[in-house]
This record gives sequence, structure tokens and C-alpha cells, in this order.
Amino acid sequence: MKEKKYSAIVTGVGMYVPDKVYDNAYMETIVDTTDEWITARTGIKERRILENGATSDLAANAALDLIKAHNINPDEIDLIIVATVTPDMFFPATACLVQNKIGANTAWGYDISAACSGFLFAFQTGCSFVESGQYKKVLVIGADKMSSITDYTDRNTCILFGDAGAAVLIEPSEDKSLGLQDYILRVDGAGEESLYMLGGGSLNPPTHDTVDKKMHYLFQDGKAVFKVAVKGMADVSYELMQKNGLTGDDVAYLVPHQANMRIITATAERMGLGMDKVMVNIDKYGNTTAATIPLCLVEYYRDSKLKKGDKIILSAFGAGYTWGSSLLVWGI
Repeated sequence: MKEKKYSAIVTGVGMYVPDKVYDNAYMETIVDTTDEWITARTGIKERRILENGATSDLAANAALDLIKAHNINPDEIDLIIVATVTPDMFFPATACLVQNKIGANTAWGYDISAACSGFLFAFQTGCSFVESGQYKKVLVIGADKMSSITDYTDRNTCILFGDAGAAVLIEPSEDKSLGLQDYILRVDGAGEESLYMLGGGSLNPPTHDTVDKKMHYLFQDGKAVFKVAVKGMADVSYELMQKNGLTGDDVAYLVPHQANMRIITATAERMGLGMDKVMVNIDKYGNTTAATIPLCLVEYYRDSKLKKGDKIILSAFGAGYTWGSSLLVWGI
């Protein structure tokens, strides 16, 4: 990485999950599945669903939780970056809606679309603004209302996804041993045929035909995605460790995207980590796409499981394909 003026550290966290719960018993009533089948293959026991509202509500509530918990003045926020694939609408950007809802009157912002890797991509971008000395307070939010693009007659996908938002505040520090230390981010557009949503964009604008063909729901070739996700997340996380001369003993936690428990386990094994060093909450929330990694950070920090100086590795894989890993030294 090039020389940076400051280190970018996480100084605040916040989250929001809806009250409505779809547990596996409920899923058994709407599709041909069982709690045992879902748990064994994914590790998911329940997921949260936003019945009324949109992604900006998830994101704004997560931001407000952060603001309240850390006594932040919204007017001090310089930039808001929202990672999402379920924006309220194509435009204005969800970040604009969040800016208005939280009263961050002097902030600017924009959205990043990188599916399940979205938070990693947004986090690196936010850190770059801080490292350069350009901004002092950057709010990075991962939020998705996946229920809005999930077909609840498709038993292969509807069991996987939930709704949530989570946020981190990034600020500069002169202590360069803290904060974002390194990252590896990648994309491969050849994966477009395995995980996508065909309808709604310029390729297939909304019509009665696209709606009838269910083109506005996500599609996933589960076997194909699983195969590349296991290798992608595990390899990139191990590569980042090798690049920085780290062993499993040096890493306090792996913070993996919460898509599938088997992918999480395989990544940990590749890194030489026991499961006691892996952040997991997939059982409670399912796959919340861009929100999974920051959700883990919030919960583990608030449970006093994260301490200043801990080396943690964030890792994700998503549609695109997109994937990557970041080395972060916890700063609070």
C-alpha cells in the first residue's frame, strides 16, 4: 500500500435489525423444507424481515444507533457511503436519503454496489478518504432489504436472506499501527451467470413480461456459487495473511461474510483458525448481504469481545463475482 498521511480507524459502530422474525419453523409452512435441512446446509435458524420501510430506513436507523451510542454530532459527518444492492430507488442514491434522515447537514455521499462484498469495498473507499487527510469523519453503512428481491416460493433462496443495516464511523489517527493495514479486493464478471437479478435495469426494464417471469427476484446457482465462494474467501484471506507475515496465532478474529456456515468453516480452516476466533451470527440473521460484516463487528464489540489492538481479518464473497479481504487493527 502507498504511504498514507493518517491511519483510518473505526471509532464507532451501530446496527439495526427489524423486529419481525422468520424462523425455520415459519419457512417450513411456506416452502417444502425443514429446520434440519436448513440448519445442516446453511447454519441459519432465523432471519429478520422489514415489513414496512426500505433500505434507507435500515441504514438510517443503524447510523442513528451509532450516533447515539458514541455521542456524535451528525453535522460533523463529512461523507456517507452506503453499500447496498437493494436501494430504495435507482436515484436519488440511498446515501442521500440517509443523509437527510439522520440530519447530517454538511455531509455528501453515494452508494456502492458490490453485493455481499459491498461493505468491504465501501470500507476501503472510506478509509482512503480518511488516510489522505481529506475527511475526518466518514460513515460507512452496509444495508440491504433482501426480502424485497427474494422469491418466497423458491425454497433454494428464500431460506437464506434477511434484512438489516449496520454502520461504522471511520476517523484519522496518527498511530499507524491501528486501523486498516492492508486489503485485497477482486472482481470477475465471468460469474454473472451464477448470481444475479435480471430485471429492473437498463438491460431488462420493468414490464408486465419481466414481472410475470419473476425477473425482479434474485437468482442463484447455489452449487456453482458455493464452489467458487469457498475457494475465493479462503484463498484471499490466506493470501492476505501470507502477505503480512501473519499466522493464525496473530489473528484475533476472522470476520466473514455470513452466507453459509460451511463457507465460513472452510475459510477458518484455510487460515489455521479455530472457530473460537471466528465471528458468527448467521444463525440469528441469515445472509443480510452488505450488512453481515458490520453486524458482526457491532455485536462482538458491544459484547466486549473486541479490544484495541486486535488484528482482525474481514472477508467476503458476492455476486459479480466480487470478493476480498481486509486486515484491520481494532482502534477502540
